[in-house]
Amino acid sequence: MLKVGVLGAGHLGKIHLRLLNQSEKYELVGFYDAFEENANKVAAEFGYKKFDSIAELIAAVDVVDIVTPTMQHFDCAKQVIEAGKHIFIEKPISNTVAEAEEIIALANKYNVKGQVGHVERFNPAFTAVKDKINNPMFIETHRLAEFNPRGTDVPVVLDLMIHDIDAILSVVKSKVKSVNASG
Repeated sequence: MLKVGVLGAGHLGKIHLRLLNQSEKYELVGFYDAFEENANKVAAEFGYKKFDSIAELIAAVDVVDIVTPTMQHFDCAKQVIEAGKHIFIEKPISNTVAEAEEIIALANKYNVKGQVGHVERFNPAFTAVKDKINNPMFIETHRLAEFNPRGTDVPVVLDLMIHDIDAILSVVKSKVKSVNASG
């Protein structure tokens, strides 16, 4: 059973902690959150072990689940990978393509596995129809929701549209010819 730790215990981090704690495939070792007040609250409320530093968490686990704000993904992933630990990183992988490419290169260099949390491709509604999609010529997506300040650290394309792009790329078996967007 792989030992896993979570970096970040905000809204999504608490969901990751709960699901990992319930999993029979992983042993949740604990978490680290840079905001001590939040870390203490999460530890007290849910009973998860709180680590005092990223380095201590990394040393105690096989896999690190990175659920920090996107702007911190690259630095966290680099530190974890260079320690030889596997990563699961919440989407988007990073703030820039250059950072994403460097994360991939580091994972290859240190021979660690990594996965990005593109969860919508596993949504039951999508998996039910995905095998029925044959040779799409035109795809249109719409995302309608009230404003949520939680995702304002990155553009909406990286926060939400990335799910649509991932789902589309998982069914289109050719190169994309054009993309148009309005907002």
